Amino acid sequence: MIQRIQSVFLLLLALSMLSVVFLPIWSKTDPLSNQEVVLTATKLAFTKGQGPTTNTWPIAALAVAAAAVAVFEIFQFRNRIRQHQIGVFNLLLIMSTIGAGFYYSSIGERLLNIKVPGTFEAGFYLPTLALLLNVLANRFIRRDEKLVRSMDRLR
Repeated sequence: MIQRIQSVFLLLLALSMLSVVFLPIWSKTDPLSNQEVVLTATKLAFTKGQGPTTNTWPIAALAVAAAAVAVFEIFQFRNRIRQHQIGVFNLLLIMSTIGAGFYYSSIGERLLNIKVPGTFEAGFYLPTLALLLNVLANRFIRRDEKLVRSMDRLR
């Protein structure tokens, strides 16, 4: 199960999506007042508590769901077609996580009305890595299915 390359990709995908929950996704600093807004998977808040806090739990929920689906997908190795279908569903979850990160970062842009743009942190780029790993895993799952079907034709 773990000796297959797609299982390794799926395990790395799960780890990267779980890391999104713990790492900052976006931040913006006002150079004049030294106010800083930080977006994590659970909240969008000022670092010194000077303004409103917005709950961003959909990012965390989507990231954890994508990680759980990836772990479940690893154990579906006996049914490659179902494993591929689960991979397509996980693609949608990861894309939703990226979309939610963009949405909440645009809300954070409006909290500080300055011309300096915010910066995306490591937590934003990890779902992109997970997206790449998911595509690679699905590619190798399809390759295994083609190999099995070609062997069935020879019998």
